[in-house]
Amino acid sequence: MSDTPIASREAALRIALAARALDGLDIRELLGALTEKLEVPLTEAKLGTLTVEDLRQILAGDFAEQGCHVGVTNDQLKQAVRMLWGQGVESNDFPAVEGEADTTPAGSIRVAIAANRGENLDGHFGSCDRFLVYQVSVDAMRLVGVRSTAEADAEEDKNASRAALINDCQIVYVQSIGGPAAAKVVRAGVHPVKKPDGGEARTVLAELQQSLGSPPPWLARIMGVPAASLARFEADIEAEEST
Repeated sequence: MSDTPIASREAALRIALAARALDGLDIRELLGALTEKLEVPLTEAKLGTLTVEDLRQILAGDFAEQGCHVGVTNDQLKQAVRMLWGQGVESNDFPAVEGEADTTPAGSIRVAIAANRGENLDGHFGSCDRFLVYQVSVDAMRLVGVRSTAEADAEEDKNASRAALINDCQIVYVQSIGGPAAAKVVRAGVHPVKKPDGGEARTVLAELQQSLGSPPPWLARIMGVPAASLARFEADIEAEEST
């Protein structure tokens, strides 16, 4: 398989949604089967040529001619093909990027949000469709990237690949994350934060913004600045030592 088997983020989104429609089919399996049928790169135009019978044969592989049962219903196959065609995939499902993810300006941090739809924190680390990446400072936030997880899921260790996908971020917000996956995220230099109830991404980030001016110890360590709460204790100690 090519290092970049998927030609665009739109194509990646279609494939991820199709895998979900196919009863949560492993994306690696679907990517491998699509690549064998369509060859790389997998483009929106190529995906748009597939029929329900094509997809049935792709899933059946070498046993297609024997009428192999592929483990999903005809309705699921139809839904998956519609996803691959781009039908039902809202044009605004990927929010507009507001700037380049170049360097991290002083006083700001880069934050990833596990997302499935629009601009929301509504994903689990190991199964979300994409990560929204924001640059956040005390008085501003901007979306600097939308990163599909489809190619990461095609790797042998998908959690390590997902962690590598956001290794330029300091924090990742997720609805949930397992212990082994969290260890890989931390190893990549990213601090996972669980918010089980999720919510609008910018609402979650607004709560974070309020802490940036006077960060608690865990956030100060990430930002590389002195913690405000610890600074107060240090000031009291210095005052006592000077009397």
